[in-house]
Amino acid sequence: MLPLHTHLPVVLVDDDPSVLFSVATLLRGAGIEWVETLGDGRELLALLARLSTSWESFGREGRGVAAVILDLTMPHLDGMQLLPEIGQQFPEIPVLVMTATDDVRTAVLCMQAGAADFLVKPVEENRFLTSMRRVLEVCILRNQVGSLKRSLLSDHLEQVDAFGAILTNSRKMRAIFQYMESIAHSEEPVLITGETGVGKELIAMALHRIGNREGSMVAVNVAGLDDVMVSDTLFGHRKGAYTGAEESRRGLVSEAGAGTLFLDEMGDLGASVQVKLLRLLQERSYFPLGADVPVKASARIVCATNQDLQQRMVQGHFRSDLYYRLRVHHIEVPPLRERLEDVALLATAFLDEAARSFGKKTPTPPPELFTLLESYHFPGNIRQLRALIYDAVARHRGGMLSLDTFRPLVESGAAALLGGGEESAVSVEEIGLLLRRLPGKFPSLKVTEQHLIAEAMRRSRGNQGIAAALLGISRQALNQRLRRGSVA
Repeated sequence: MLPLHTHLPVVLVDDDPSVLFSVATLLRGAGIEWVETLGDGRELLALLARLSTSWESFGREGRGVAAVILDLTMPHLDGMQLLPEIGQQFPEIPVLVMTATDDVRTAVLCMQAGAADFLVKPVEENRFLTSMRRVLEVCILRNQVGSLKRSLLSDHLEQVDAFGAILTNSRKMRAIFQYMESIAHSEEPVLITGETGVGKELIAMALHRIGNREGSMVAVNVAGLDDVMVSDTLFGHRKGAYTGAEESRRGLVSEAGAGTLFLDEMGDLGASVQVKLLRLLQERSYFPLGADVPVKASARIVCATNQDLQQRMVQGHFRSDLYYRLRVHHIEVPPLRERLEDVALLATAFLDEAARSFGKKTPTPPPELFTLLESYHFPGNIRQLRALIYDAVARHRGGMLSLDTFRPLVESGAAALLGGGEESAVSVEEIGLLLRRLPGKFPSLKVTEQHLIAEAMRRSRGNQGIAAALLGISRQALNQRLRRGSVA
């Protein structure tokens, strides 16, 4: 039976102290750390109000109670009276009725009053935990959908400062931030995908900050780790576990505590390591090397990869059960070429950063620099842009920043969709396929040339030098075509 996960309290209401003790013990053993018990139903509504208020003060989204487990037959105020009151005052708190009353009519009345489930005592353990799991999963999803809906409708971020390290003007990135806030307090794994250099680790760090987690964030690149290395790195070992293990070692899972464990380069994991990670995710516990007793893991698992895990799964290189376990929440970070509004912002920030690093005055960028950079598709994304800026500033000797470092990007022909070369986004084969799909007579060479030059001028924002590089011709040749009226 998989463990239950929630940071919010579960409230148990029953007038039988033995039931309170046994059910609370069962819940804690299943992974729910916070269980509130009440022997008097008259205290319930006040407790729910207090818990909701206290969690709101911590900036938590949604309600402040995970679920209520309610007995029906109690002195003073019974469950049948409490159930509609809970539904009216706290409509998003699920109520699981657990009673000795084995009556179909009573069960129907409870479900009509809003109960999430109806269990008859004595309840079989697996039946009870299965019901609790279903209740928690549905309510977590409801909270996340509600939080995301509020964010999207208001276009508002609750914790703007948490995203301060991610420079962006992109609407796509803002939508990602809103989604991150909606899943920030979920205990389920998060899979971050995207090309190399897009800033996946920054996304993971922001997710950790907005989650207000008690532990730290621990990051590890798992690429190339074999079975022994991953066991020792993640899970640690006991003294004497193997030859040379003279001291016990805490693994990174233990170091993260109740924080975040960030596993980068997930696509490179070997088969045996995938099995160990799957066990960690499912059981929320692990065995250090040389240990006989499992250790509980409370860290949230966040993974990142630049590989297509679905493709690797189809090829048999990645376990399907691990993939679907990791992909409960998924963040796809767009490449820089899909966030052109961020190019100038990032380049300006990197100019200042590089100048401070080299102890120089920030150079003045030429007017055409940002247009030139926006015409490039950046296979290395933000990391590549930063490296280019740093190299240009290192070469800088004064005055206006030289374009010599940047021009080869375009002049090589790999700079734009219309360029040639191996990195071109439009291959020779793709051009041939487009031509074969043209019905009837081809457009004339003159008309084709007009459209190519017009598109190059549009992408270069009227800069003839950049447009010529995009077309793979000299600036003089472009000028000649423009003068003889090829392009209006």
